[in-house]
Amino acid sequence: MSPASGIGSPRQSLHGQWSSRLAFILAVTGSAVGLGNVWRFPYIVGDNGGGAFVLVYLACVLAIGLPLMMSEILVGRRGRRNPVMAMSLLAQEEGSSRHWGLVGLMGVLAGFIILSFYSVIAGWSVAYVFASGAGRFSGADAAQVGSLFEGLTSSWATIGFWHTLFMVMTVMVVARGVEKGLERAVRILVPALVGIMLILLIYAITSGGFGDGVRFLFQPDFSQLSGASVLVALGQAFFTLSLGMGAIMAYGAYLPEGTSIGSTAITVVIADTAIAILAGLVIFPIVFANGLETAQGPGLIFLTLPLAFGNMTGGLVFGTLFFILLTFAAWTSAIGLIEPAVAWMVERLKLTRAQAAVSAGGVIWLLGFATVFSFNLLADVQFGAGTIFDNADYLTNNLMLPLGGLFITLFAGWVLSARVTRDELALAGEGRYRLWRFLTRWVAPLAVVAVFLNAIGLLRLT
Repeated sequence: MSPASGIGSPRQSLHGQWSSRLAFILAVTGSAVGLGNVWRFPYIVGDNGGGAFVLVYLACVLAIGLPLMMSEILVGRRGRRNPVMAMSLLAQEEGSSRHWGLVGLMGVLAGFIILSFYSVIAGWSVAYVFASGAGRFSGADAAQVGSLFEGLTSSWATIGFWHTLFMVMTVMVVARGVEKGLERAVRILVPALVGIMLILLIYAITSGGFGDGVRFLFQPDFSQLSGASVLVALGQAFFTLSLGMGAIMAYGAYLPEGTSIGSTAITVVIADTAIAILAGLVIFPIVFANGLETAQGPGLIFLTLPLAFGNMTGGLVFGTLFFILLTFAAWTSAIGLIEPAVAWMVERLKLTRAQAAVSAGGVIWLLGFATVFSFNLLADVQFGAGTIFDNADYLTNNLMLPLGGLFITLFAGWVLSARVTRDELALAGEGRYRLWRFLTRWVAPLAVVAVFLNAIGLLRLT
């Protein structure tokens, strides 16, 4: 019998544990809830026709996202190590190749690269908190809002400053450890994020466009749905849950024995989806009330909404609250993105958490200046998918994350034995376990392959 077999494995995490199931739920929800929910979800709903897209997205979350999340938590808790070592150890215990650890390494590297450009975008949200609070949007027209955004991105020193500030915020939390750093931060930030969103929801209800926003989100018009939209929904369901980048696996390593993986993952998925829907209920009523277009793409948050906030009653207060919300969402995700690299450095290089956090954060900070410069000094450097930022985004979101997700679900479904996964998941009823195993072995891999082929241009649906 392997040293990790059976429930109650003696293997212990080297980083401590979450103090409770609630702490883990808040941490994983915080990691999953980020710019993908508050920034990306509303604009892709707008670009893909509204309610019908939301229904497809929800189906993808349940059929693909949930079993993938359960698989990552399972591997993390079973291995009790960083993603690289966890997959390598478990593979060897199953008589398979230790090179499965390369899948974990790809996830760690993906999170590393993502945070290098994510922190730059997150820095914009921090800058907009101060811009809104100072009344920079009040009474502004489209040209003035556009000029403010152009002034921000065209100055490498300005966005470099906000990028630096955001990375310092992230490193300070992670350096303090699991309970004093990660857990304490998410216990404050996630409830604050939800609270701010509920305040903004109340405001959206009184905006005059709430009925239109609700109809847009929940009244399906399947004539607006295309095959390409289905793949977009599948990709969003996959990426919004922080899958394939090692964060969920790393957090799973700190999950106490006896905590139900199934019910915990379901709670996280419900919370993440609810926050994405709430974001839509906040944003679209404001868009409709101000006669703006729903299909604005990425500019919906940084160009369209500041225009709306600047020309509405109470816009200064609620606009500032909105960008604080966006900052909190980005911050909790950034903590999850850097944690796998920090855990690997502590275990592999024998550094303290503080040393590992500063070292990893410093390298990510330096790498982030490639993205900073891609908006100004190196904006004319175009190759592959576009700018340096575009290529980093394409490499991670379209290649590394889908491949990581694919191999993780294959590992959980085909490499780990039924005895190990059944014991670790401890699902109530054999039928639930069989459903998870079927989705993990067949449905999720095929769906992730479809996303991957679409990303590299080998599958095109209209």
